[in-house]
Amino acid sequence: MYLKRISLINFKNIEEAQLDLSPRINCFTGDNGTGKTNLLDAVYYLSMCKSAFNLTDSQSTRHGTDSFMINGIYLSENQRTENILCSYKRSSHTKKVCRNGKEYDKFSNHIGLIPIVLVSPSDTMLINESGEERRRYINSFISQYDNDYLAALVKYNQLLGERNSLLKRQDVRGFDDMLDVFDMQLQPVAELIYEKRKALVNELLPIVVEYYKVLSQDKEDINLVYKSELNEVAFDEILRRNAQRDRINQYTAGGVHRDDLVMEIGGYPLRKYGSQGQQKSFLIALKLAQYDILKSRDITKPILLLDDVFDKLDLDRVSQLIAIVGEEKFGQIFITDCNKVRLNSILENSGHEYTLFDVDNGMITKV
Repeated sequence: MYLKRISLINFKNIEEAQLDLSPRINCFTGDNGTGKTNLLDAVYYLSMCKSAFNLTDSQSTRHGTDSFMINGIYLSENQRTENILCSYKRSSHTKKVCRNGKEYDKFSNHIGLIPIVLVSPSDTMLINESGEERRRYINSFISQYDNDYLAALVKYNQLLGERNSLLKRQDVRGFDDMLDVFDMQLQPVAELIYEKRKALVNELLPIVVEYYKVLSQDKEDINLVYKSELNEVAFDEILRRNAQRDRINQYTAGGVHRDDLVMEIGGYPLRKYGSQGQQKSFLIALKLAQYDILKSRDITKPILLLDDVFDKLDLDRVSQLIAIVGEEKFGQIFITDCNKVRLNSILENSGHEYTLFDVDNGMITKV
């Protein structure tokens, strides 16, 4: 499936735009801050019902306006048309996502229809920030192909919030019995989340390693490790061990909400020992592996968004990346770069056909 046409009104700094897109490579060039990333974020929004950059819908609404609209016309491999409309109204806090004119009851029902993978400079948060960023990435990844996981995640977070609220009211009548009920309800969803995360990392690792070898010309060894308390003990035992601490601190100290994904290079933490080029290559390999796994779950080729990927990469790694994404298994690709000459040169040398757009202060023009 590919995005044939996108229309935007008042999304971030883009007042209005309507673009007819190539089913293969679409390139957007312009100075930093002109709106290239905003366009890619709009494409991401159509798939995931939210911004890729943890912005609220209000923050995604153009300054001085009350609402935004994103409309995407997609064409599937069997020539079926899908019309996706996302809209938000700031004054009433009303958000709608519609498919072919019918509004979704739950946004989660839309996730996975149009698989998407984004590679952007903000991915460095996966390396440099807390485990929350890496859990968010894993959750978003699995939720695109596994509805059971998404439902379990929603239920776990709801139960966890209620359990934490109860821990703040320990003088309530029947406290111990209610806590036991929450613990029994949490266990099966926590174990499902754990098993699916573990299975993903096991599947992900060899693919990431292979892509990294191609990008780096087999110069460094890398590794991914799924860190979870459930690797060692059962979930109910975690709750028992932490029972006194939970009561003192008034929140749930242990569980899958504390899981992490450890990234290593040469046996050492990537964050401390990886150069900028090595870190970026690792993240690109991770996202390309994500693409492969999403594609393996569905006949639909995911849309690939490459935002400012050439910065911090040497020419050899850039050439390898373009060679990879030019393969037949990849579908529609969006690329942004602030250097038009560089992007033209890279793609001309690759021999791949592409469509070029200029972006200037929210105005997008086909070249």
